[in-house]
Formats: sequence, C-alpha cells, structure tokens
Amino acid sequence: MELLPRLRRFARALVGSDADAQDLVQETIERALSKRSGFREGTRLDSWTFTIMRRIFIDQGRSRTRWGKVVSPEDDFTAAVPDAAMAGEGLRLDALAARGAILALPEEQRLAVALVLIDGLSYAEAARVLDVPEGTLTSRLVRGRQTLIQTLTEQGVSA
Repeated sequence: MELLPRLRRFARALVGSDADAQDLVQETIERALSKRSGFREGTRLDSWTFTIMRRIFIDQGRSRTRWGKVVSPEDDFTAAVPDAAMAGEGLRLDALAARGAILALPEEQRLAVALVLIDGLSYAEAARVLDVPEGTLTSRLVRGRQTLIQTLTEQGVSA
C-alpha cells in the first residue's frame, strides 16, 4: 500500500493520462501479485514493481503501435484545469507547468527524472529498472534536468 503513490507517479510519467496511469498501476499490481514467486529476497520491492510497470508499458506500446495501423487513435482530451481544492492559484499553475515540462521531455529523460528525482531511487536502481548502464542513466538525467530548468525558467516558474 505504501508503494501505490510512487507507482502512480511513475505511471503518470510513463503515460501522461491519469486514467491510463491508474490502469497501468492496477495491471502492475495484478502482475506483481501473480508473479510474487519470482520476487527474490534482497531485491527492493519498489525497483521490482517499477521494472514490472516499465515492461507492461513497453508491451502496451507495442500493442498500440500494431493497433494504430488497423484503427485510427482517439483524440486525448485531458482536462488541463487544476483542482481548486489542492493549492493556491500560483502553486497550481507552477505544478501544471512542471507537469507539462516533465511530460514534454523525451521518454528516456522523462523516465530517468521520474525514477531518480521524483521517486528517489538511486542511480544504480533506476538504471536496473530501465535496463541501461548507470552512465547512460546519468546522462539522461542531466539532460532532462537541464531541459526542465530551462523550460520552467522560460515560463517564469519559481523554484
């Protein structure tokens, strides 16, 4: 249960849509429970479930690619209106700008930022989740961080 908010954040970084993110989290939990015999003692549960989620996302992407050749995709109309109950106007606008800036990053940078900066995984753990060398992850993270800073600065978002 403690892992659910982190899984939701990572799912949003992967898919962008809240509804799709919830579906991805649900499928991840289902797969993790059904494959729990494959969990190795000493492995971090968060890294293991993030890896499962990433693999599901990749599989879904392949499926969408094939499906998109047969059926044209629907338009994605996600409300860009912030929840009035969450925070003050300035903070809501900054949060929406930050979310938009993160979602605008190339996928490899977006995932590195989500795992390391948002969810707090170590570079080594995030590299294992993404199945890349640690140096590659570091490079993606640096480029993503620089792009975020530049984009948010241009939009006048305060730190």
